[in-house]
Amino acid sequence: MKFKIISEASVGLHEVNEELSRIKTRDKELSFRAQKTSDYLEQVNTMSAAKSKELFRQLTKLEVPRLKEQHVLKLVDVLPATLKDVKTVLQGYAVTVTNENLKKIADTITDVAKEK
Repeated sequence: MKFKIISEASVGLHEVNEELSRIKTRDKELSFRAQKTSDYLEQVNTMSAAKSKELFRQLTKLEVPRLKEQHVLKLVDVLPATLKDVKTVLQGYAVTVTNENLKKIADTITDVAKEK
């Protein structure tokens, strides 16, 4: 049986965690891999889902040229705090961002991360 891909979409760690929670309530327990993923997400996630969505919105609002949704999601997941860290995260993609924009991204992440 061949499957046809209808669409592709990037998802953040919080969205994956929410989906796993829905599956767990529906099925009463997760499969081995799903449980391992859930355990990992509990260790890695340091922000609430609402804060992550707010950070995503603010980073998107910066309108950095060539920065796509998948890049912003990765930045929200990793939470790089410095210009160098932001540059390191984005090195995995074929995207170039100016130092000025890297600084804006790092400042925005730092501001939202320390908000209570």
